[in-house]
Amino acid sequence: MEITAIDFRGQPAVHAVHADGSTLTVALHGAQVLSWTTADRAERFYISPRAVFDGKTAIRAGVPICWPQFNKRGMLPKHGFMRNLPWERDLSVTTPDTLAFRLHDSDASRALWPHAFEARLEATLAADQLRIALALTNIDSAPWAFAAALHSYLRVDDIADVRLEGLQGASRWDSLRDDRHVETAPALRFDAEFDSVYTAPAEPLRLVQPSGTLQISQSASCTETVVWNPGAELCATLPDMPADGYRHMLCVEAARIDEQVLLAPGAQWQCWQQLDVL
Repeated sequence: MEITAIDFRGQPAVHAVHADGSTLTVALHGAQVLSWTTADRAERFYISPRAVFDGKTAIRAGVPICWPQFNKRGMLPKHGFMRNLPWERDLSVTTPDTLAFRLHDSDASRALWPHAFEARLEATLAADQLRIALALTNIDSAPWAFAAALHSYLRVDDIADVRLEGLQGASRWDSLRDDRHVETAPALRFDAEFDSVYTAPAEPLRLVQPSGTLQISQSASCTETVVWNPGAELCATLPDMPADGYRHMLCVEAARIDEQVLLAPGAQWQCWQQLDVL
């Protein structure tokens, strides 16, 4: 890959061009994948035109990393702190066509969460494919627990024309109604705010729209799949989203939420999400 350091809306980032013409852009802020374009030059992630790029605020785009807390399920800021810290590029990576980044605990992280850790994010390009992998290592003297998610904002042409297949039969917690049931729909469609946590299915999901199909896979270590779209009413209240932003994105997240990981000293936990254009 051809790899260059760039400035992306005022923030340092790394840009890679694959041999097939696909591209990948990752911000150092949060090691956040911002953009993935395939060989046909189609952008596969949503980047809000109102996203804040100040080196402090979570970026409404691409794939934020939620860790060590998901949403407000704990005492930390929403979705933890990992997406709001500066990472550094890991030049020791030997995997072909991969960008790697690393983060260690610091004064900033320990002010919120008093544990020692190492984190590594790898983003690997292949023809019509992107895999994002997160590895966490406990370098502390005691175990610690966490939740995690790869909070992918997938770009869609129009949410009204989208269906998400593969969740029929999965256990679902509908957070809007605080209701638990088994999903019966063979395909999800989105005409209002949608916010649900599913037991992750064994087979990949398929995001189907007129322009094509995206297959979404995740590691077994991510036991949940989160599906979210703010809908028109909530979107209008989000300062870093345009009023019609909900029409062009759908979050499908690989997550470990309901049962936190308890990681022993010296142990490592890994997860990944893979996207394939069919």
